Amino acid sequence: MVLLTLLSIVQALALEFLWGEVRVRGPIDAQSLTTVISWLQVAVAFVGIVVIWLVYASIVMRFRWVPTTGDSIAPFIIGVLEFMMIDNASPETLGRWFLLLGLVFAVVVIVGHHTMRRARRDPDNAEFFETLAPATFRDFYATFITVSGFLIAGIWFWVVPERGVLALLALIVALAVLLQQIRASAGYWRQSMGEPPK
Repeated sequence: MVLLTLLSIVQALALEFLWGEVRVRGPIDAQSLTTVISWLQVAVAFVGIVVIWLVYASIVMRFRWVPTTGDSIAPFIIGVLEFMMIDNASPETLGRWFLLLGLVFAVVVIVGHHTMRRARRDPDNAEFFETLAPATFRDFYATFITVSGFLIAGIWFWVVPERGVLALLALIVALAVLLQQIRASAGYWRQSMGEPPK
């Protein structure tokens, strides 16, 4: 629960920082593509914060494992990356923003995977893991594609200062991917509680 408290504090600070960015933006009803891109970056950052909290909270509330020093440091690493991403939430820094989004996503998946490997060893979690095979490389294909997509978009928008329809589409895809992660987290939670999938 200490880990969840740590992450909750970091996520609360990230939300406060994001709110500070929202307050300095132009009106949401401005009729320009740049404004829409800017607000989509805010939306993606917000949903990303929610996804991170959901993933972490569901692991911490459902499973037992012996924490390591890395477990205590991970929330701060995630927080620093989130703060950097929020600080770069501007159409002018879209490349850096996508690179940081990819890094945040990758770190959360790595931390989650290592935590679940240790949770598998704890006898208190045997009921869940006895019917679930250990993750293989194949289980991470979607993650590799997602992270690679974010990183490629970051490099592209860093090299090519495109602020038009392509940027808009990339942000819509990023938002859709993160919303899908919320749906997947809900499914994993139901599965961990022994409920049938919907």
